[in-house]
Amino acid sequence: MSDPIRSERRGPVLEVTIDRPKANAIDAPTSRIMGEVFAGFRDDPALRVAILTGAGEKFFCPGWDLKAAAAGETPDADYGIGGFGGLQELKGLNKPVIAAVNGIAFGGGFEIALSADLILAAAHATFALPEIRSGTLADAATIKLPRRMPYHMAMELLFTGRVMDAEEARRWGVVNEVVPPDRLMARARELADLLASGPPLVFAAIKETIRETAHLPIQHAFDLVTKRRLKTVDVLYDSEDQKEGALAFAEKRPPVWKGR
Repeated sequence: MSDPIRSERRGPVLEVTIDRPKANAIDAPTSRIMGEVFAGFRDDPALRVAILTGAGEKFFCPGWDLKAAAAGETPDADYGIGGFGGLQELKGLNKPVIAAVNGIAFGGGFEIALSADLILAAAHATFALPEIRSGTLADAATIKLPRRMPYHMAMELLFTGRVMDAEEARRWGVVNEVVPPDRLMARARELADLLASGPPLVFAAIKETIRETAHLPIQHAFDLVTKRRLKTVDVLYDSEDQKEGALAFAEKRPPVWKGR
């Protein structure tokens, strides 16, 4: 049996592909592999951006493997260090992740896409949370979706399990761009290369600041940043890259980011 998760390095970009026929569904062993792959991405200083997609043209990921569930796998099984799909609960992931949704993203597959920082969708991609129909909770989506789109629309998707197409997802701001299927990976790579050329310490500070302040009163959030109580912000403000940004601006040249 081939590896259900393929990864390929392209310079500073890591491309991760869910390749588990027939539908790219995820069971616990596959999820644990994904967690290890993304932890490796997190911890490798040479890697700056990741792209996650699915093999084929029909499925990004339909979520939990119901055959595994029928065989006894439980919703609270050991899904690895990053939680279901390797991304949702991975601590300290301070690098940009792009989801290139190439088809159906249902249930846990939709939740994995929501764990990315940017979402590109092929024009035929669809999104849904059908857990309601099987009497279970779309746990990550219940937490995240009302924060990503208007509350009432999120509740409609959660309560009904209906399918949302790519254009509707874009209208609600869930998806950044909708692109022709044959352009999806090319566009994802263009975006990844753009981000990879940017300042990695600033990206890290952005991600940690958002993650650590989303639940806080605004003044408390400001205090964490301005008083340098967040590790990534503290590192950034004393970094060579911080000085390089100002120097490059003064010298009217492109900055050279070193990530230190």
